[in-house]
Formats: sequence, C-alpha cells, structure tokens
Amino acid sequence: MKQVAIIFSGCGVFDGAEIHESVLTMLHLEQQNIAYRCFAPNIDQHHVINHITGEEQAESRNVLTEAARIARGDITDLAQLNVDEFAALVIPGGFGVAKNLSDFAFKGAESQILDSLKSVCQQFNAQNKPITYLCIAPALIGHIHQTGTKATIGNDADTAAAVNALGATHVDCAVTDIVVDEQQKVISTPAYMLASNISEASAGIEKAIVRLAQLIA
Repeated sequence: MKQVAIIFSGCGVFDGAEIHESVLTMLHLEQQNIAYRCFAPNIDQHHVINHITGEEQAESRNVLTEAARIARGDITDLAQLNVDEFAALVIPGGFGVAKNLSDFAFKGAESQILDSLKSVCQQFNAQNKPITYLCIAPALIGHIHQTGTKATIGNDADTAAAVNALGATHVDCAVTDIVVDEQQKVISTPAYMLASNISEASAGIEKAIVRLAQLIA
C-alpha cells in the first residue's frame, strides 16, 4: 500500500490546521486505499485564538502537541519525516499554514516559510513526488516549486496577487474543482477559502486526493 505524509500546522482554523480539511484529507486518502502518517513541526504556534470570540488569548501552545488532537495522538515531529518512505505529501489549510508554517498572514508577498517545511517539500519535489496543497497552503508553492507553477486559492484577488508575486501562477478555481500543474505534480484546491459548508470543501478535497492517487498509482 502506498503511503502519504500529511503535514498539520496546529489545530483550529484561526491559529492552526483547518480541522475539517484535515479530517477530510485522511478520510479521502483512506477511501482511495492509501495509508498516511501525520507530521507537524515541534514549535510554538504564533498565537492562540479563542475560536468563539475570535480574540487572541494570553497563552502559548505547541504546534505538534495541538496537531496531535487531530491525529488522535498518532503524529511525528516534522524533523523526523523521511521523504524516501512516502509517495506523496498533502498540506491541509487553516491560518496555521500562514502563521506557523510561514508568515504569509502578516507579510504576504514578502513572506518566508519554515526552513524544515521548505526542505521537506523540496525533497518531495526533487524526487518527482506529488504534493497537494489545500485552502491557503498554495501560498507556499512559490517558495518551493519552480517559477510559474500553477496554484489556486480560489478567486480572492489580493491573495492571488500575493501568490503570483511569490513566483507561482494563480489560476481562478471553483470550490469543488482543482488546479493541477502536471509538470511539477502540484495539486491545489480552494477548500475553505471558498467553501460555505463541509460538503463543498469535501468535493474539492476528494477530487484532489483522487488525482493524487492517480499520480502515484
């Protein structure tokens, strides 16, 4: 059975990994008979958001510890990810991608990404292994892949402009569809950048995972 790595950025849409997208990723991989292992960086998250009020809380949380909530404890430090053991990679969205895995939420086109994440993603790319980016995660593509690699975050003009400025080529996309850069083996879908409910998010994620399964078959 092929095995895919999933990288989480915490737990919770406003300060970590988007939980629905993360769970849907695992579900659709399993439905394609693809095994997976979960990873997250062992770092402090940028900040903690109260998901009821939207206000910042005066506390500190660890990205790996929080991501373990989604993975039911079955998760490994990103520093231990061996690319040779996996056929592909998936990165769900959520603000944790733009706050913990990078500083895109604050710096946009001037952003940088976590060194350990960049190294892992570039190793997957160098081995010609597919990477699927969900929601805001395609904002990472310009840091990792060759200039002009196709990407989508949906149709938000400002975010798309920042994605382009970072070196990717943004393609507008419906919530239930995907954009595939066949040469780079990069798949992206808007998910909750556009989704108004979990069913819409699921439709695009399912299509992305089906395409990923085809690429590693």
